Amino acid sequence: MYTLGFDIGSSSIKAAIVDPLKGDVIAAANYPEEEMPIAAPRPGWAEQDPEMWWQALVKATRRLLAYTPVRKEAIRALGISYQMHGLVLLDRDDNVLRPAIIWCDSRAVEAGEKLLKAAGDEYCFGHLLNVPGNFTAAKLAWVKENEPELFARAVVMMLPGDYIAFRLTGEKKTTVTGLSEGTLWDFPEDSPAFPLLEKMGISPDILPPLIPVFGDQGHLTADAAKALGLQAGIPVTYRAGDQPNNAFSLNVLRPGEVAATAGTSGVIYGVTDRYTPDTASRVNLFAHVNHTKDDPRVGILLCINGTGIQYAWLRKNVASGSGYPEMNSEAASVPSGSENLRVFPFGNGAERVLQNRFPGASVRNLDFNRHTRAHLLRAALEGIAFSLAYGLEVMHETGMSVNVIRAGHANMFLSPVFAQTLATVAGVPIELYNTDGATGAAMGAALGTGITDDPGKLFGNLAVVRSLSPEKDTRLLEAFENWKKVLINL
Repeated sequence: MYTLGFDIGSSSIKAAIVDPLKGDVIAAANYPEEEMPIAAPRPGWAEQDPEMWWQALVKATRRLLAYTPVRKEAIRALGISYQMHGLVLLDRDDNVLRPAIIWCDSRAVEAGEKLLKAAGDEYCFGHLLNVPGNFTAAKLAWVKENEPELFARAVVMMLPGDYIAFRLTGEKKTTVTGLSEGTLWDFPEDSPAFPLLEKMGISPDILPPLIPVFGDQGHLTADAAKALGLQAGIPVTYRAGDQPNNAFSLNVLRPGEVAATAGTSGVIYGVTDRYTPDTASRVNLFAHVNHTKDDPRVGILLCINGTGIQYAWLRKNVASGSGYPEMNSEAASVPSGSENLRVFPFGNGAERVLQNRFPGASVRNLDFNRHTRAHLLRAALEGIAFSLAYGLEVMHETGMSVNVIRAGHANMFLSPVFAQTLATVAGVPIELYNTDGATGAAMGAALGTGITDDPGKLFGNLAVVRSLSPEKDTRLLEAFENWKKVLINL
C-alpha cells in the first residue's frame, strides 16, 4: 500500500507518496518553484489567501502523479501537515471571509495581552500552558474587535490544515493539537478552553468538532478527487501542525527527544511529559501528536520567525542570480565569526523568544573597506544559528535536557556553515535525515489508517545521512557571546 502526504507551508505546498512499511519515498513534488507571496497590507501583518494553498496543492499533486509509477487506486490514505497558528474564517455558505492571518502576523499582540489580563496568569499558565500572545485565539479576538461586521458573519474558525482537510473531505473538524497551538485547549480539563472563549465573548460553537490526530477524518470527495487526479473516497487519516509533524517524521515522540527545522521560520521542538510552562513565554508548550490526558506528551517549541525568509530575502535582493548552493559556497569562503560582522534575523514579525518584540532585522559592524557580500551571507547564516542557540538556552532554563538534535537534511540545514555553526555554539551534536514534512504526513496517514500501531515499524529504516559534532572554534564562540550582548539592547 501507499500513502500520500501534504505539507501546507507558507512558502510552498509539498506532496509525497511513500511506501510506509519499507520507509521508501516513491515520489515527491512541490509547487510553486518560487516562494508563495505573503501579503503585508500594514507593517507587521502577514496574510495569505487559502484558495492559493488549495490551487498550489492541486498543482503539486498533479505534478507528483505525473512522475510516479504508482496507480492512484493504490493510494490508501492521505495525511496533512500545515503551517501552525493561522486563522481561517468561514461563513454559513462555507465561503472564506477574509485572507488567512498566518503564523508570522504580529497584529494580535495587543489583543493577546488584553486576553491575558482578562483570563489571568493562573488560568493561562495552569490550563493553557501559554499566554494567548499572538496565537490563533488572539487573532480571533483581533478580528472580533477590529472587523465586527465581518466577524458577525463568521460561523466557524479553522487552522490552515483544518481548511485543507475541509477542501479534501467537506468535513469541518479540528484536533486537540490544533486547538492547543491556538491556546484554545484546556489541559487539566481535557477540553476546549471554554473560560477563555467566554472572556472573549465568543461562542464555543465557532470551534469545529474534535477528531483524533490519527484516524478517520473524512473521505476525499468526488469534486476534490477530480481536481487532484485521485480516486474518490480515500480517507484522510492524519493531520498535525508542521512542527509536531516534523518531530513525528523524525520519530521524536518520547520525553527528552528533540527535533529541529529551519524553513521560512526556524524551530527547535522538544518533547516532555511535564506541564512546566515558561512564565516569560519565550518558548511555548503544545499538545504533541501522541498526547493524551493520561499519558501527556507536550512539545516545547522555540520559534524564530526570521530564518529561511531572511536568506530568501538576501537571495532576491543581494545575491540576485545566485541559487542557495552558490550562496552557501560563497559564505563558506569567509572565516567563522564573519570578521566581526553581525546579523540579527528578526524581521518577520514579533518574536516570542524576545517576548513578542519586533525589533526588525539589523546588520551591525559593517565595514565598507573590509566586508563583502560573502561576509554578509556568512553573517546571516551565523545570525540564524545564533538565534536558535540562544533560544535553546531558554529551553534549558525550563528543565529541557538536549543531548542531540534531529533534523531533516533540507532547507537551511543544507548549508554546512549554518549546520556546523548551530552544532558548535549550541554544544549539541546534530543528526540529519532524509525526511520532510510531506513524508512525515504520509507516514502519519499510514499510522492513522491502521497499517500498524507501532511508529517504530514505520521509522525502522530512518537513517542518518550526515552528522555534525560541536567544534572547538573559539572565534565562533566569542562571536556568539558578543552577538548576545548586542541582542539585549535591540
